[in-house]
Amino acid sequence: MRAETTRDTRGRRSLVVMSIASAVVAILVGGCSSSADKPTPQGAAITAPAKVDVPAADHGPVNPSAPIVVNAADGLLISVTVTNAADGKTVGGDLAADRRSWTSKDPLGYGASYHVAVKAANSVDVTADSTATVTTINPAKTAYANVVPAPDTVSDTGIGVGQPMVFQFTQAVSNKAEVQKHLKVTVTPDQPGAWYWVDDKDAHYRGPNYWLPGTKIHIEADVLGVDLGDGVLGAENNSADYTVHDAWVAKADGSTEQLTIFDNGKQVNQMAMSLGSPGFPSHEGPHVISGKQPSIVMDSCTYGVCAGQSGYYKETVALDERISNDGEFVHSAPWSVGQQGSSNVSHGCVNLAPDNAQWFYDHFGVGDVVEITNSGGPTLPVWDTYGDWEVPWAQWQAGNAGS
Repeated sequence: MRAETTRDTRGRRSLVVMSIASAVVAILVGGCSSSADKPTPQGAAITAPAKVDVPAADHGPVNPSAPIVVNAADGLLISVTVTNAADGKTVGGDLAADRRSWTSKDPLGYGASYHVAVKAANSVDVTADSTATVTTINPAKTAYANVVPAPDTVSDTGIGVGQPMVFQFTQAVSNKAEVQKHLKVTVTPDQPGAWYWVDDKDAHYRGPNYWLPGTKIHIEADVLGVDLGDGVLGAENNSADYTVHDAWVAKADGSTEQLTIFDNGKQVNQMAMSLGSPGFPSHEGPHVISGKQPSIVMDSCTYGVCAGQSGYYKETVALDERISNDGEFVHSAPWSVGQQGSSNVSHGCVNLAPDNAQWFYDHFGVGDVVEITNSGGPTLPVWDTYGDWEVPWAQWQAGNAGS
């Protein structure tokens, strides 16, 4: 009897222990749960969408010199597409490594409207689309910064060592100091240089000496949207690349009437010539060839001596290379062969015999140098294409953008 009673008591104790253990397990399981594990009520947002900001869309028409920027907060940018509303062209841009910003890299235009379409994802990868519109200002006056010489005209030949780098604006620039900050030159191999305004439209760049043969030159005018002064804004950016060929320099000495020619510093030819007569003396100083033509019509009326006046002429002249805008050329002059090498009889040009003129024409081109000395004439003005080399380097280097 006692044994049975003992067995019954132990059985009841076992049941109690099992019940307690089960309760503890239930409590422990319940303690591991949280509100995050509970189902989200239907219609409730998981989290807020990524915030997208396009600053330029909030400030009315903007200057196209500033890029379009798209920013994302509380999320990442998945894609950004910017298109010109007028022609549908896409504007290229760069997405930052952290995918929190995008910046346009293609130039924008004036008076344009751009549609910005953005897809962004929040912290749990839920994506959302947004759009914005950016408009640009439409100025009353703009000006272009043209490069001289035109790159395509010298792409095959290269340029001479005397050729300055030139940006020629289509409108007068009064805000020169500011504009000059946006003009850039890269020279390889490195050589010193500085900008100088020869007038209100033309900014020239050169060094203390002629360029080294083989020099590579890259120039940029990043003037889109830049205030040129007097209500004129830069119309667009422009750039060009040039290669400097061998150093061709001709020295025209009016005391000997000889034109001595050097290739990379070595004399390769010498020929008789005639410079300007005492009444029409050639300008002295380095001249740079700005263009060449097989023939042109020379008319003295262009500088005031017209038909019926003493000294008038109008005739076709062959093998012409312009060395100033004042009507000075190196050219063929069969009519003055008898005076070449002995006296100056031209109207300011360098007269050569036909065979010599042909040799010169075959070897010299844009940017090559003709240095005239002992002509009895005044110094070539800096503004007379190209009188750049008449300005002392210290003066040139100091610049004149503030004047």
